[in-house]
Amino acid sequence: MSITIVGLGPGDGSLLTREAIELLQETEEIYLRTRHHPTVASLPSHLRVHSFDNLYESEEEFEAVYEKIATEVLQLGQRPEGVLYAVPGHPLVGEDTVRRIRELAQQAGVEVRIVSGLSFLEVALPFLDMDPLDGLQIVDATILAEHLHPSLDPDLPALVGQLYSRPLASEVKLTLLNLYPAEHGVTLLRALGTPQAATEKLPLYELDRVESFDHLTTLFVPPLDKASSVSTFHDIVARLRAPGGCPWDREQTHLTLRPHLLEEAYEVLRAIDEEDDEALREELGDLLLQIVLHAQIAAEESSFTLAEVVQTIIEKIIRRHPHVFAGLEVADANEVLRNWQAIKREEKEEKEDQPLWDMPLSLPALTLARRAQERAEREGLLSTARESLLTEAQSKLHHLRETASEEESAQVMGELLFALADLARHLGVDAESALRTATMRFGEQIASDRSVDRGMGDHRCSSE
Repeated sequence: MSITIVGLGPGDGSLLTREAIELLQETEEIYLRTRHHPTVASLPSHLRVHSFDNLYESEEEFEAVYEKIATEVLQLGQRPEGVLYAVPGHPLVGEDTVRRIRELAQQAGVEVRIVSGLSFLEVALPFLDMDPLDGLQIVDATILAEHLHPSLDPDLPALVGQLYSRPLASEVKLTLLNLYPAEHGVTLLRALGTPQAATEKLPLYELDRVESFDHLTTLFVPPLDKASSVSTFHDIVARLRAPGGCPWDREQTHLTLRPHLLEEAYEVLRAIDEEDDEALREELGDLLLQIVLHAQIAAEESSFTLAEVVQTIIEKIIRRHPHVFAGLEVADANEVLRNWQAIKREEKEEKEDQPLWDMPLSLPALTLARRAQERAEREGLLSTARESLLTEAQSKLHHLRETASEEESAQVMGELLFALADLARHLGVDAESALRTATMRFGEQIASDRSVDRGMGDHRCSSE
């Protein structure tokens, strides 16, 4: 009672290992995951050959197919004579059925023997002209296609295996385009491990325009021309902080970096207000530098690492979006916000007497006012119509004319600004951005007036 799993190698029968050949010659019966593999034609003629290809036609999802194969192999393995199960390549590379068989066999107490075979990696390397230990990333095309953003480091090469169809290539392309430019050159590797092995270079955007794909198709994605990964950037920041690095960076602390973090955040806002994509890209990089610097300082102090920062926000985002990640149905964005606040209360056990729901008081005043008003409205503590807000603002203006003391004027002015911020919110206007834009227009008008004045002055001088 046992299960023997043999790897048939990545191509034709010439790539079978000696152990696999001897095993196949000694065995009378074999079960194949699929007959669609070049080595099948080279199997010993005395073998009784079975396959599970019929399951691919009866099930819509691969997971269901693999589960059925694993269950049947386990049953066959519980016979006195056991079972020999064969898969393409190496049994432990890209073979979900093998993983599931081993899990079921362990639960059932059935012994599993793995007979290694060459994987697609070994036959791909001569075409890549590289050492995989230099950082080659390996990913299954189906797994890659399930993501909207690839979990790849763009500073390292990647090999995408089992790119078996054009629809799958289209999904893989869309995922890769979230990280690589459309013109990025990639290479298709075909029929690896056979005399027909060939390569085809093309830009990424043309990947799904190619007609022929099969189970022996692999995609090679080279690294980007310039360093672009967060891990590379973090290493640079760590070098700045290390002995022999930059004296200024080595002196910084969380407190000394505080004004720089605030300044860079405002630079990002400025680029957004000016609708300048090139500036936004640069300013986001400057802001990222501040984040990585803080994370590096924390790592040096053994407080936390950048990975833990990312881990925390990943868990928070997933936890606070059950309508995306847990199947919760919501009616609209307002219900999303209500759920968000409810989950947040559960996380932090907010106290009713916390001022402004423990919002950071260091926020810009208009932004703090808007957030407080939004929160109060969601909790049913504030509901003001546009007309009444206009009336309230006019009342504050009238009151301001009659105030005598500086202290009272400051209070009334604050109430007026708060009412105007609430009015802006009801109008769908971000008061902070609106005031910043108005100030910028004021500055442009001043510069324009000065230019006109200088021109008139020059004219007067020339006429004299």
